Amino acid sequence: MRFLLAFVPLVLLVGLIAVFALNINRDPSMVQSVLINKPVPQFVLPAVEGVDRAGIDSKAIAEVTVLNVFASWCIPCRAEHPFLEQIKAATGVRMLGINQKDEAKNAVAFLTELGNPFDGVGADRDGRASIDLGVYGVPETFIVNAAGIITYKHIGPIGEHSLPEVIAAIQKAKAAL
Repeated sequence: MRFLLAFVPLVLLVGLIAVFALNINRDPSMVQSVLINKPVPQFVLPAVEGVDRAGIDSKAIAEVTVLNVFASWCIPCRAEHPFLEQIKAATGVRMLGINQKDEAKNAVAFLTELGNPFDGVGADRDGRASIDLGVYGVPETFIVNAAGIITYKHIGPIGEHSLPEVIAAIQKAKAAL
């Protein structure tokens, strides 16, 4: 019996290694949000001080909207930013930004340097709106339809490979009107 008990830790270790090995190349953007097909959580965020855009209010979403959570300290957000501008240019969709746990002066510098594709930018100073949206890392992007329902979530930076999928999700949300 002792001989068999000695192998239990080895079996557990092999099982744990197998779980990690099977998930090592998994695409993190494939994580499904529990909020898909559910109303966008209610939030009211004040404007980022110094940004020439109004704050944002989830109750005011009355058209297809891209909701992007970003921060100036986020390196992937910097890489994603040109693709957000491409989305805006290609679709004309309303785009709102949630600036997560960021200093206003840094957010202003970020948007001044890279451009501001957002129609409104809200300051999520305490991260409450991000928590309610289920954000666990920036950047994350949501597509909300005209009824205020989240139809799509992209985790991580939008890039060359994911851009067509995001644009298709926007077009699908627009077509469902």
